[in-house]
Amino acid sequence: MKVKELAQSLGAQLLTSGGDAEVTGVYACDLLSRVMSGCEEGNAWITVQTHLNVLAVAELDEASCIIVPEGITVEAGTAEKAEEQGIAILSSEMTTYELCWKIHQLLA
Repeated sequence: MKVKELAQSLGAQLLTSGGDAEVTGVYACDLLSRVMSGCEEGNAWITVQTHLNVLAVAELDEASCIIVPEGITVEAGTAEKAEEQGIAILSSEMTTYELCWKIHQLLA
């Protein structure tokens, strides 16, 4: 499933371009050092963090996208830099739990 398709299925807003990556799983964590060791290539990464450092971690792990839950506002600078780097960021009103459950169902 592509990031664009995932966004549509979740009713999430795609804040940046870069929605052509393939989503192969889901990873949810806010501790960046843990994400660096646990998030796998192709995972949709769910985090409440919205600062620039999340882009470096997403790029390092080759995450398919970053999903920000609970309607949390993504910092403008982060969205602009993600656009430049081709990193997809999605915004959702769902909780992290709801997103994990829904994505698991979609990918099963």
